[in-house]
Amino acid sequence: MAITRRHLLQSGAFAAVAPALASGLPAVSPAQAQTAAGEPVWRHALSLFGDIKYPADFKRFDYVNPDAPKGGVARMIAIGTFDNFNIAVAGVKGTIAPAAALINETLMTRSQDEVVTEYGLLAESASHPDDFAWVTYRLRKEARWHDGKPVTPEDVIFSLEVLKKYSPMYASYYRHVVKTEKTGERDIKFSFDAPGNRELPTIVGELQVLPKHYWEGTDSQGHPRDISATTLEPPLGSGPYRIKEFVAARSVRLERVKDYWGANLPAQIGQNNFDEMRFEFFRDNTVALEAFKADQADWISENSAKQWATQYDFPAVAEKRVVKEEFPINDSGRMQGFVFNLRRDQFKDARLRRAFNFAYDFEEMNKQLFYGQYKRIDSYFDGTELASSGLPEGQELQLLETVRDKVPAEVFTTPYTNPVGGNPEAVRANLRESMRLLKEAGYDVRDRKLTDAAGKPVSLEILVQDPSGERIALFYKPSLERIGVNASIRIVDDAQYQNRLRSFDFDMIIDVFPESLSPGNEQREFWGSQTADQPGSRNTIGIKNPAVDTLIDKVIFAKDRAGLVAATKALDRVLLWNFYVVPQFTYGFSRYARWDRFSHAEPLPKYGHSGLPSLWWYDADKAARIGKRS
Repeated sequence: MAITRRHLLQSGAFAAVAPALASGLPAVSPAQAQTAAGEPVWRHALSLFGDIKYPADFKRFDYVNPDAPKGGVARMIAIGTFDNFNIAVAGVKGTIAPAAALINETLMTRSQDEVVTEYGLLAESASHPDDFAWVTYRLRKEARWHDGKPVTPEDVIFSLEVLKKYSPMYASYYRHVVKTEKTGERDIKFSFDAPGNRELPTIVGELQVLPKHYWEGTDSQGHPRDISATTLEPPLGSGPYRIKEFVAARSVRLERVKDYWGANLPAQIGQNNFDEMRFEFFRDNTVALEAFKADQADWISENSAKQWATQYDFPAVAEKRVVKEEFPINDSGRMQGFVFNLRRDQFKDARLRRAFNFAYDFEEMNKQLFYGQYKRIDSYFDGTELASSGLPEGQELQLLETVRDKVPAEVFTTPYTNPVGGNPEAVRANLRESMRLLKEAGYDVRDRKLTDAAGKPVSLEILVQDPSGERIALFYKPSLERIGVNASIRIVDDAQYQNRLRSFDFDMIIDVFPESLSPGNEQREFWGSQTADQPGSRNTIGIKNPAVDTLIDKVIFAKDRAGLVAATKALDRVLLWNFYVVPQFTYGFSRYARWDRFSHAEPLPKYGHSGLPSLWWYDADKAARIGKRS
């Protein structure tokens, strides 16, 4: 299953990792199993791993503090900017990604101490047949918008239609939902294009629901609202927070909804504890850190190894008024790398792409730029049990045999490894292998410039959107020049970067593909042929590979966990041996620094990272000890 709300991950703020495709049948409680013959089995929760921890009558999640005090202000940092509150056209221009999830709600919400289990939020229950051909969700009768109107099946149907129509991400993610209909006073049935896709009932539960009556109404000036256009009119939501005030492109201030309809839901108890949440937007993390040091923000998520190692030595840290902490990442993996745009003819030869990998000296970059904190990525599912290793065997090998004629021979004969540098001898050996591959592919070096068979010099522009990306690209640039590639680097603002990505107007970028513990339909958007030419899709590479398409289907339609793992490992191998990216690096922890004014329940849930901000609360005693905010 996808890491949903991709814009949250890209924002650099508190990342939300959605539940993921697993393998077993959704569990049913004993009470539900007693449903009369012929009647639907209504489930209070869905888990594709087969186990549901909390029964239908559970009171709260184990990891929350039900007595957490309500109050205080949390000031948070978001990287980027915004000029739009309409999530239906998110990706066209910047939105308030980190705040949107607190305003809008989904049908279901995940627990953070289970791998992939969702419990009812806007919906009280769900029902689907054994073949997963459809799912019906039943809304809670008490679910309300902030204007007091009930959340209706019409709202849900409207939301799916407009999100699929105007958002490439949602269009791909929900492409298998072919019919949505109201089947009862509070029931909505989603029919799928084929049975057997186990993930679909659950990912429908991730749908963000929008108010139809609001979007079909008029604004304060009497103008009709337009769901297809960007807007800075504060949206109507159903969640625990609403927008109180904002400064376009700079800040958003949320206030807790005092009469929030879902405050006493078991899945919400002990959460959403701050009276106000403020998001300050910064163009880059360097400036954000200075604001944090000046006590203009309470938390900062640090993505720079250099800054983490060198820039947190200010007095408040020594005085323990600022706490540095790392939280293990247990529920996801990732691929991050220099991404080739295969829509460019010069990148179509896999030997050239592989040569670029031999030119990349990760070990030296890690030493010089990252203080040795990172490890090299060697899988598209790095950090999970789904990462391939060694040679394929068993069920994985059987799956690969079905596409043997469409994949590189090395998939069956050679374990994938990245070249290792870090010293002059290794670097020279890697560069020699790089040049050998290029010569084999028909390239030559003339006047220290790499040229193709037609004599055309090989050149590329690495497009980046922030100083941290520029720093990484600048380190790679001399290595490419050593094999004769004319490499330039261009840094552009966030809006221009997103527009160029949407139209695939780049040679090479640095991209991140987050992966859940159980991948599913989102793999089509990442690597599927049907999304390669779809503007705004996540297939930034432009992969059109029938073997990849076949293996994606094996992942999606896996009948059990073992089959899912085997299919994902097979897919991983084929992606790796096609050298679609130059893999970069990863770190198994989230780094946070905070002013010590807050507390959380112990221990934090295994799959919740830091638990920020939902599981924390303002601690007045701690705040008094460290002094007033600046």
